[in-house]
Amino acid sequence: MGAPAAASIAPVVLADAAAVAERVAALLLADRLRPTLPLGLATGRTMEPVYAALARRLGCLEPALATRVRADWSSFNLDEYVGLGPQDPASFAATMARQLVEPLGLDPERVRLPDGRAGDPEAEARRYGAAVSGAGGIGLQLLGLGLNGHVGFNEPPADAAVACRCVTLSDPTRRQNAGAFGGDPNAVPQRAITLGMAEILAARRVLLVVTGGAKAAILRRALGEPPTPELPASWLQHHPALTVIADAGAMG
Repeated sequence: MGAPAAASIAPVVLADAAAVAERVAALLLADRLRPTLPLGLATGRTMEPVYAALARRLGCLEPALATRVRADWSSFNLDEYVGLGPQDPASFAATMARQLVEPLGLDPERVRLPDGRAGDPEAEARRYGAAVSGAGGIGLQLLGLGLNGHVGFNEPPADAAVACRCVTLSDPTRRQNAGAFGGDPNAVPQRAITLGMAEILAARRVLLVVTGGAKAAILRRALGEPPTPELPASWLQHHPALTVIADAGAMG
């Protein structure tokens, strides 16, 4: 499957992060009202307002529809830190509980993440990848964009064919995520389990969400440069159903 020309990727550009959050939440809710395959979810600062907007929208639905969304919910998160479990407030499991499970009233068993406390992280990665495959794969995959071009925790270099695995986090990524660890990059776990580019690119649809001027340069490169392992997000150019939603800041 060849990559489309960069000019063919036309981001949906909205005024600010709040407008982006509302648009993305509307797309997620529409997907859950007509569910086929599980959602692929992400964490991070970009996603906080998205999940808050999703909770508001679910609260405005007719009760019967809202009940149906909750009953039919199925999602897999991209990643989790090795060594952190749901009891650790900095874990992605705890983050999803705070931002999604509790506000939406979801069954926690339907919001699945890798087990960061697994004794064998590599085996857990294989188990988690098999669980995604066994569910039919991902329908709509939600993605943020790292400052070094990672999606999920697919740190550069990452080939398009790499599958779910345990990875070592780069220094830039640990600095970017230090806010959840008291601002100390050294407190961020050194490893994580992540879905690979293979699972991401196999999703039926991909939704890349980017906000803020700090992401403008890397977004421009991800959409405009030839795909390369040194810029994992650039592999998204290969996806036939990629939607990019960005605010004015992220578009530079």
